[in-house]
Amino acid sequence: MRGAVLAGGAASRYGGAPKGLLAVGGRRILDRVVAAVQAVTGTPPLLIANAPDAASWRPDLKTIPDPRPGLGSLGGIYTGVTAGVAPVLCVAWDMPFVPEGLLRALIDGASAGNYDAFLPESSGRRGLEPLCAVYGPACGPAIAQRLAQGDLRAISFHADVRVGILSLAEVKSFGDPDELFFNVNTPDDLARAEALWRRHG
Repeated sequence: MRGAVLAGGAASRYGGAPKGLLAVGGRRILDRVVAAVQAVTGTPPLLIANAPDAASWRPDLKTIPDPRPGLGSLGGIYTGVTAGVAPVLCVAWDMPFVPEGLLRALIDGASAGNYDAFLPESSGRRGLEPLCAVYGPACGPAIAQRLAQGDLRAISFHADVRVGILSLAEVKSFGDPDELFFNVNTPDDLARAEALWRRHG
């Protein structure tokens, strides 16, 4: 199992500032996510980012840009999937509270069920969290087809692959889904993340 940290977004809601370089609890969000992903995969993750200076954010990681930039989250997932031959655990770089236990459950579930994609249920608008999920090689051609059609929804290709789901009840065993998958998009989000960190440590 490989790991990939998705940092390719334009951060338009944060004025273009690199969100993952912001600190929560005195530690950059990027560093929190990298540590969690590396702990469960056993190897340093790829950093998928399009900023010109992205390689300087974590010089110890291999940084690659999207070969087809401007295609949103789905484009980042596609880059992670096609950057190697093994399944990949993809996590967005602006999620400071994703725990190792949840990531391990995703890896175990994907392996046990022989799924092409394995995602956690969430209480968000999509009902799933595609930016914290495992994707196998079969997702590459399926995503490419959707990208060619201009369908950039992060779950658009699910009908074309075998999808497994970590149930909401299982997700809740690791904490409140709204907090586990909380992502920092605005200054207000950063303030809330800091408050959550102080509350939970």
